[in-house]
Amino acid sequence: MEKRVAVYNNNTGVIEIMSSLLAGEGLKMVAVTGRAQLQELLRAQEIQLLLLDVELDGRGWGEGIEMIHDIRNMTTIPVIIISAQDAETAKIMALNAGADDYVTVGYNPLELLARVKSQLRRYTQLVNLCESIDSIYRVDGLEINDRNRTVTVDGREVKMTPIEYKILRLLVQERGKVLSISQIYESIWHMQAIGADNTIAVHIRHIREKIESNPKEPRYLKVVWGTGYKVG
Repeated sequence: MEKRVAVYNNNTGVIEIMSSLLAGEGLKMVAVTGRAQLQELLRAQEIQLLLLDVELDGRGWGEGIEMIHDIRNMTTIPVIIISAQDAETAKIMALNAGADDYVTVGYNPLELLARVKSQLRRYTQLVNLCESIDSIYRVDGLEINDRNRTVTVDGREVKMTPIEYKILRLLVQERGKVLSISQIYESIWHMQAIGADNTIAVHIRHIREKIESNPKEPRYLKVVWGTGYKVG
């Protein structure tokens, strides 16, 4: 199946830079410039990844963060943010809102292409896994159903982004074992874990908010200070 990459907006000239690179990888690029147009595209077509080229300025980081929330409520496809805003707060808010990766202006186009291919590869593997494996993992009231790609806590379904799902699934599969930040990052992103602490911490916090009744006193996902994270 032909993979489609949607690109929203063009604040940084990403369309001109990426169009030929994506085409060279056999990826179809679909460009949209308005929020309504993007929502219609996501409803009408099978899109495998979104490059969200947005401005994150002002108090609360404005419309860009709202868009990420809206998109994540519609779909679980990977979302890569491209922004001129390099403040750590903006990156953390974007990841908290549901983004899977964040690239600042000045990026190497080949690096961005590598990130696109990596996200697509993981997303495709996850979808294929869910279609081919009928496995259920349980830790007390926490249940991960690989066939349906669902997570439930005490019978209540919780929505996970693809990255959150893979991190939680990895930790549940390794129940009782402490995994370091580097181990988690390299297992999920398949890249060397350089400066991965904040990225993993943000995703772990987001997962906790979804599965724990009291994230400050977690029942499932626990931190082992100075070592890493574990489930159980």
